[in-house]
Amino acid sequence: MKDLIEDVYRKHSRRVLATLIRLLGDFDRAEEALHDAFAAAARTWPRDGVPDNPFGWLVSTGRFRAIDHIRRRTRFDASLRDIEDTLYPSADEKEVGDMELIEDDMLRLIFTCCHPVIPADAQMAMALREVCGLTTEEIAHAFLVPAPTVAQRIVRAKSKIRAEAIPYEVPSHEELPQRLDRVLYVIYLVFNEGYSASSGSEMIRTDLAVEAIRLARLLRGLLPHPDVSGLLSLMLLQDSRRLARRDANGDLILLAEQDRSLWDRAEINEGLRLLHDVMRHGEIGIYTLQAAIAAEHARAQTPADTDWRQVAAYFDLLLSVQPSPIAELNRAVAIAMLDGPEQGLQLVDTILQAGDLGSYHLAHSARADFLRQLGHTKQALEAYETALAHCRQAPERAFLQKRISELAAASTERQ
Repeated sequence: MKDLIEDVYRKHSRRVLATLIRLLGDFDRAEEALHDAFAAAARTWPRDGVPDNPFGWLVSTGRFRAIDHIRRRTRFDASLRDIEDTLYPSADEKEVGDMELIEDDMLRLIFTCCHPVIPADAQMAMALREVCGLTTEEIAHAFLVPAPTVAQRIVRAKSKIRAEAIPYEVPSHEELPQRLDRVLYVIYLVFNEGYSASSGSEMIRTDLAVEAIRLARLLRGLLPHPDVSGLLSLMLLQDSRRLARRDANGDLILLAEQDRSLWDRAEINEGLRLLHDVMRHGEIGIYTLQAAIAAEHARAQTPADTDWRQVAAYFDLLLSVQPSPIAELNRAVAIAMLDGPEQGLQLVDTILQAGDLGSYHLAHSARADFLRQLGHTKQALEAYETALAHCRQAPERAFLQKRISELAAASTERQ
């Protein structure tokens, strides 16, 4: 039962939180209610069984626990009586179970986190905390800042929401374009965390990837903007490889070694159609360029069929629009596929010397792979060890440890 409740938490806790924020009108109160609801589930589900609708049960339980807390506290704090009198009566059973409202709750949450009065760094920290459920330590690792700094940003963002009475809503159609960039970026971050978790025992968090795609579809219905279509195309093309990215034991399978018959052709076809429509109209943004790169992989029947020259050209375009060391790293891999590992190694060394990706395990892993291909076993082992030291995700750590073991064994045999 413990494993089942943990699975429900992974799948539903963010949506339960989003709905509780709407019903209770306060982030901290909703988070407390969320924890109370799951604590109640841990006590009662083993005895009474799992309810038919766990999501609805958790929302209702959390809301009633919050009401109960408020009622007890109103005996000591008269200022809370208005909350009790005006907030909770409006949250009747119909509102708790209104699927149209619930479907919009995650989008409301993202728009609230991304309100213009909240500083950009606090927006991202709060979104990753509330939408993805990442810990402050995980967010700090992602942004390479101290955990207390992240915690302070989140506290300030919540205080700003309260002080400015920021509405928990999707903005009007007229306001949507001005808020779009940040919201798209948050959805992109949510998907990336689902596509390749930043830490933990699982490589893929399917719940987050699927939720990000759902949110992009919902947003596209509200605002059919080329950037929304580009992001949706990118996520569909990336997600299409989900079943082929790990083996039966959950171990990582590299792109070149994946069974492409397992790729989801329906997602690929939809992603390609969206990409074609956007590029046909000539409004090509950063997500569309990334989708175009993903499309080159999706079209290739075998790894050898990949048009690496076109991939590299798309990365050149992407870097001209939005310079990024990670994009430079991916471009280096494409160049290595074209011109050989020595060229790739030179590019990666230049990137690492710049200092931006010193703690990014994939940069050291790419360097190690180029060194391995060039026969520089000792240096490759050192680079793999460095990558392992910075890696926080169990399947990627297992992959790196396997590479280290294979290289060490081959080196011993040669001696």
